[in-house]
Amino acid sequence: MKFFIDTANLDEIKKAASFGFLDGVTTNPSLMAREGVSHQDDHIKAICALTAGPVSAEVLATDTPAMIEEGRHLAGLAPNVAVKLPLTMEGLAATSVLAEDGLKVNLTLVFSPLQALLAAKAGAAFVSPFVGRLDDVGHDGLELVEQIMTIYGNYGFETEVIVASVRSPQHVLKSALLGADIATIPFNIIRQLAGHPLTDKGVAAFLADHAQAAQAVK
Repeated sequence: MKFFIDTANLDEIKKAASFGFLDGVTTNPSLMAREGVSHQDDHIKAICALTAGPVSAEVLATDTPAMIEEGRHLAGLAPNVAVKLPLTMEGLAATSVLAEDGLKVNLTLVFSPLQALLAAKAGAAFVSPFVGRLDDVGHDGLELVEQIMTIYGNYGFETEVIVASVRSPQHVLKSALLGADIATIPFNIIRQLAGHPLTDKGVAAFLADHAQAAQAVK
């Protein structure tokens, strides 16, 4: 499974990259706004310089011709930009054109397996089911991931599944067990993945034993 970080914070991306397992970045207008970004192009370029993996940069346009124009512009900012579009009919139409151009498209805000099927047929490189948001309204977000993986396996689609709206380490674990290609994870959840109280207890015990042995030698 590939690990992307879901953020527009440069410090978080640098720190995640230093762990040695960062495979890409996803952003969106809300994450950009949270960082007070006023010049999105410059910020996207800065993010792309921090990772060789795909960086999803989302369009603000809502109609197909404008999505295509903005998508081509974003893709021209850096070679590792993936154009992020909403899963709408307009977004699907734009995806087919951008994919024909050889550009990678991430279709986002996916909440049903049929939306994911359409994304693959339109030529999207990535599809982003939002598991946490489905959980929030009483649905099983991970069931959606399972359904998408089954459909893509049935027909040999090469579209990669990015599990998005990750709210806990359990989302990551269960997505990995389902065979999802990618999880895009907030920084605070990435840090939780490595944590376990027994690990902390073991490290403390080792250090205490070493200190006791060193004291005995004196």
